[in-house]
Amino acid sequence: MIKRPDTKAQRLKRHKRVRAKISGTPARPRLNVFRSLNHIYAQIIDDVNGNTLVAASSVEKDFGATGGNCEAAKKVGQLVAERAIAKGIEEVVFDRGGYVYHGRVQSLAEGAREGGLKF
Repeated sequence: MIKRPDTKAQRLKRHKRVRAKISGTPARPRLNVFRSLNHIYAQIIDDVNGNTLVAASSVEKDFGATGGNCEAAKKVGQLVAERAIAKGIEEVVFDRGGYVYHGRVQSLAEGAREGGLKF
C-alpha cells in the first residue's frame, strides 16, 4: 500500500522552524501569509503585544475577483500594504507560513512591495 505524505503536517513543521527564527516587534511587525485552496489571507502581527494590526484577504465582501490565483494574491498584497501605510507601518518581516516562495505567495509579496512595504 502506498502512503501519501501528510503535506499539512510538513508545512506546519516548516512554519514552526521559520517562526523560531523570526518574530514581529512593534517597530517591525510580521507579515503573515495563509494560503487555502480558494483564497489567500495576509495579516500584519505584533508578536510582542499579541495584536493583529492590519489584515486583508480575498474573502472580503468588496474584493471582486476570485481568490485562488496570482492576480488576486497581488491585489491582497497591495491592499494590506495600503492599510499598513495608513497605520504608519512601513517595514515588516515577511513570514511565508511554511509555503514555498513561489506562485501566490510570491505574488502577494510583490504586491506588498509595490504598495510601499519594505522587507
